[in-house]
Amino acid sequence: MEKKLSSGLKTVFLIHAVVGTIVGLAYLLIPSQVNDLINWPTTDDAPLRLVGAAILGFAVSSWLAYRETDWEHVKIVVQMEIFWTILATIVFLWGVLFANLPAFGWVDAIVMAAFAIAFAYFYSRQ
Repeated sequence: MEKKLSSGLKTVFLIHAVVGTIVGLAYLLIPSQVNDLINWPTTDDAPLRLVGAAILGFAVSSWLAYRETDWEHVKIVVQMEIFWTILATIVFLWGVLFANLPAFGWVDAIVMAAFAIAFAYFYSRQ
């Protein structure tokens, strides 16, 4: 018997897809303006555009997972999201605590931690 996706997990996928699309497009299309806004310590647009492309890739995977109904079809996406969001949280926390990242790094860390918790919660419930 197929396990169906919970409505909560579908909501997390949808929110992740929307947030990822907005942030990814911003980094991809207007990296200098985003950089000025968050005061990120780089002057080169290429790495920011690459980050935008990666975030858009994650957003698309969440959108595709949102459209699914079967748990087995999205299980690997949830596992990848858990790994990615935990690792990103650690990197942002390390950056703001030890590498003088700007205060906006706290926002990034909190958002990534929230997604990590949400994805891990729904993974454990399945």
